[in-house]
Amino acid sequence: MILFELVPFEFLRVVWWLLIGVMLIAFALTDGFDMGTGVLLPFVARTDLERRVVINTVGPVWEGNQVWFVLGGGSIFAAWPPLYAISFSGFYMAMFLILMALILRPVAFKYRSKREGKRWRAMWDRALFIGGFVPALLFGVAVGNVLLGVPFHLTPDLMPVYEGGLFGKFFGLLRPFALLCGLVSLAMAVMLGAGWLVLKTEGVIQDRARAIGRPAALLALVGYLLGGVWLAFGIQGYAFVTEPPHDGPSNPLLHQVTHDGSWLIAYAERPWIAIAPCLGVLGLLMAWRAMGRRGELSPLGWAQLGVFGMISSVGLVMFPFILPSNTHPDSSLSVWDASSSHLTLFVMLVGGAIFLPLIMVYTAWVYRVLWGKVTPEEVENPDTHAY
Repeated sequence: MILFELVPFEFLRVVWWLLIGVMLIAFALTDGFDMGTGVLLPFVARTDLERRVVINTVGPVWEGNQVWFVLGGGSIFAAWPPLYAISFSGFYMAMFLILMALILRPVAFKYRSKREGKRWRAMWDRALFIGGFVPALLFGVAVGNVLLGVPFHLTPDLMPVYEGGLFGKFFGLLRPFALLCGLVSLAMAVMLGAGWLVLKTEGVIQDRARAIGRPAALLALVGYLLGGVWLAFGIQGYAFVTEPPHDGPSNPLLHQVTHDGSWLIAYAERPWIAIAPCLGVLGLLMAWRAMGRRGELSPLGWAQLGVFGMISSVGLVMFPFILPSNTHPDSSLSVWDASSSHLTLFVMLVGGAIFLPLIMVYTAWVYRVLWGKVTPEEVENPDTHAY
């Protein structure tokens, strides 16, 4: 018997659904505070020295945090090719804007302090703001559109066809529920950024971060609860007419899907998943509370717990769907019919079992080495600052 056949196809599909979820959540938890710090830069730092302090809190770690985004995107390409093809085609303009914003960020980090001019530095400060604001907003808009369903269909030979022109694809994403998700995502990033600055700075910067982090946590909580009510009463979910075989071929057209009912029926079918939104609400409430107290680690820790619960609740409610179609529900992609082959998933799992722990250990080591406050005195010393 070939080795990969010892591991069931169904198991590999679920494992890679979980692993990609872990990578994307890791990206949200780590690069989320990078983006949030960029958004907060004009509001918590009023002098050039203060801005340099803020920038140097994320300067040494942002590149490592972005590794999770690259890993997640690469894993989707290898494990779920139809999902990669349809999402990157349908969300093309949004992805382009996100990538352009993310490209601005490293350029701004590297070039900001190359010259002393105020206008020069102000230009790169705006670039850092855009590099945080645009991705944080549009990632949330994308999640909202996935819950609503995306206008695509598959031809008989499984060729994906996304409806709408290039700009129609982008403006079609800006639906009210999706915009609400975008605002919640932005509030989450600001909350994470504030928690990070509370941990890494002191004095007036820390105080301003606390003052902004509290309403950001409250806004994220209210938006999340409003989105849940909207999802329950104003948005139809997706369900299989008949459950497809979990180890069957990767062909969504072999199964029928109905676009009816509510996504939240998942809580009746799998009550244990209610722990995710509970963690989300608890984390946001405690983050709001911690921002108003004197603790320095707890605001970021509770904020990350809240974000973890919120994002997890979306994936668990949608399972097994990963990209539903609102124009041709039978073309909707799910865990059971949109993956790569049995052998491909097995080979990827072997590679992941080797390299993912190495990445996690190295990341933990970097944060341990760089632990501690960033102070104005360190930033003014050319031997101890990076930016």
